[in-house]
Amino acid sequence: MCLVKTAAGASKGAKAVPSDQANAKLQSGKDEANEPTWGRNKHVKPLTWVIVAFLLFFAPVIVEYVVVCMTQYDGALSGPINDLFLAEETITFSEFLIEKVYKPIAEPEGFFLQTAKIYVTWLLFQALLAVTVPGPIGYGQSTPAGHKLEYLVNGLNCWVVTHIFFVVGAWGFGWWKPTIIYDHWAQLSICMHLYGFALSLFCYIKAFVAPTHAGDVKTSDSMVFNFFMGVEFNPRIGSLDFKLFHNGRIGIILWTLVNISCAAAQYERHGDITNSMIMVNIGHAVYVLDFFFNEDWYLRTIDICHDHFGFYLAWGDAVWLPIMYALQSPFMVTHPHELNTNEVVVISAFFCLGYYIFRDVNHQKDIFRSSNGKALIWGKKATYIDATYVTADGSTRNSSLLLTSGWWGVARHSNYLADLLMSLCFCLVTGYTHALPYFYICQMICLLVGRIYRDEGRCKGKYGKFWDEYCAQVPYRLIPGIW
Repeated sequence: MCLVKTAAGASKGAKAVPSDQANAKLQSGKDEANEPTWGRNKHVKPLTWVIVAFLLFFAPVIVEYVVVCMTQYDGALSGPINDLFLAEETITFSEFLIEKVYKPIAEPEGFFLQTAKIYVTWLLFQALLAVTVPGPIGYGQSTPAGHKLEYLVNGLNCWVVTHIFFVVGAWGFGWWKPTIIYDHWAQLSICMHLYGFALSLFCYIKAFVAPTHAGDVKTSDSMVFNFFMGVEFNPRIGSLDFKLFHNGRIGIILWTLVNISCAAAQYERHGDITNSMIMVNIGHAVYVLDFFFNEDWYLRTIDICHDHFGFYLAWGDAVWLPIMYALQSPFMVTHPHELNTNEVVVISAFFCLGYYIFRDVNHQKDIFRSSNGKALIWGKKATYIDATYVTADGSTRNSSLLLTSGWWGVARHSNYLADLLMSLCFCLVTGYTHALPYFYICQMICLLVGRIYRDEGRCKGKYGKFWDEYCAQVPYRLIPGIW
């Protein structure tokens, strides 16, 4: 996305609208609560409602389908379909649920309860670390109601403490097997689902009963949309911020723990760890550690600054992220794949290229922001559009700089292109025998393309004609010369 830098003097809690539309809005006399704001529309279109309802129902089904394929069908996505519809002796849907879903979770007796205790302990441990481990204080952008919230940016320290504790507990003291996560994978997925739904429902009720900041509560005319996208902007209990905690602690920290456990499971089964498993562990660790090294930057991303906290983030962080983002490592436990030298070199080179672009894109944004536009990018003076907009109450005219040089002049979302390049590398290391590990790149394309349209819709609503001018200067969204 373009860099947006708001000039000093912006009124807190003010809603941005295009300057060429401000007077018309002020004269309309409409209640502000009925007007669109960044991240929330009062009136939900029928198509949006249908899409949200579809995702609310089918996203959990997709996750469990993948888990069943992984644990019961040796990673074959066609396994359940074959048993239900194509085999010479098909089984009924109820038989499928009992034999392939229920029994692997319920047996042996007491295993699921043991898993639930492990998962609850994990949640409480991460909550304790989140509020007690030291770290610098970071600040997000002002919320729609004018609150500039502070965050304890201790994610890197929490990640280090968690991984040391896991490794020492497993290999040093034998408190648990290093394969514990992989061994409990099917049961853990159900625990994650239960927690994700419970968290979503809790936050939905909390938004109406005891919101942290009542001014940042926003509803639409659709209950389904409200539940899915969230009502409260930044729910908190004490100093525990739900957004940062569930994404940066429950979701992302677990990601690399899953990889370590799966590497241990591969060694336990085959007596060796393949170079592909090592590359996935290294690649994911680089990605995760980059997030934590730049966690303060995350406070100004779309998740924190614009999305409310509903099922989309709550269930997504608790379930989708740790399961669907870590598909490759559990797959390679049962499908060990040794890459040849050429494959290692080529895939590593593409990953490094993607990571370099990712870092350089964000570096250009940062130096442009910190210098108020007076920066050199690729050896030349940065170019930009000075966009103005008027707050919804008409009290303030603000200015933002839209960067049009460097990577941000090549495509409006070059950072996403780099993300996709790294994601593809994570899939390629698994080989070419199964489609399941490639689900990751497919979901990343859907996620990031969706974010592109959401992001650009907000920018269009905020900057009006200046956004049109920016798009004319930077015509490509993602892939130069194509789209």
